[in-house]
Amino acid sequence: MRQDPLSLLDNPAWNALCTAQASFAEGDVLAKRYPADVAPIAATRDQSAESYDSLARLLGSSKPTALAFVEAPSLHAGWTAVRVLPNIQMIRDSPVPPPVKHSVEDLNISHIDEMLALTELNQLGRFRRRAPELGSYVGIHESGRLVAMAGEGFRFPGYTEIIAVCTHPDRRGRGYASSLVSSLIHQITERGEIPFLHVGRDNVDAIRVYEKLGFKTRRMINFVIVKRD
Repeated sequence: MRQDPLSLLDNPAWNALCTAQASFAEGDVLAKRYPADVAPIAATRDQSAESYDSLARLLGSSKPTALAFVEAPSLHAGWTAVRVLPNIQMIRDSPVPPPVKHSVEDLNISHIDEMLALTELNQLGRFRRRAPELGSYVGIHESGRLVAMAGEGFRFPGYTEIIAVCTHPDRRGRGYASSLVSSLIHQITERGEIPFLHVGRDNVDAIRVYEKLGFKTRRMINFVIVKRD
């Protein structure tokens, strides 16, 4: 039986680490993670006890806490959910990308310090120093300062995630985020892929922006920060 391509979105970190981003994967056939300076994310193949045993070996005692994508926050014995971050998974399946209303530029490793500063200001703990190795990043500078950015995260056959969408608090309300996300939508659709993203369940302003750009809610999914007891 052929797998439904949409089902890949149910365990995006795992499927990315098994396919397009396998070169980043640390772990085995049951549990994998990104290097800590790429993304603080781990994933298991399924919710079995064997997979969690593998995850425990992978994380070890030196790194007791990791950010994991799981379908539900119920964990096996010996694990604690330090924090559950309910997210909405949104997908855009239209072949026609929205217009880009601002001038955007490609970002690279030379911009990493200001990218880290902007994501820290916006409390985006997922962004790490080597995150731009996962895909394209775009930004907007004003007076020599990075004031908005967005980039690509998980990637697997047919799909690319948009992440790290943020704007300096002094520059919000100008439509910068919409232009940056639109620019990435152009790039992703030109590759014949479908863009998707995750947004906090209670972030109604961001959800409204994404809906205007053509994204539709697919399902709920949780980021869960887990710790081995």
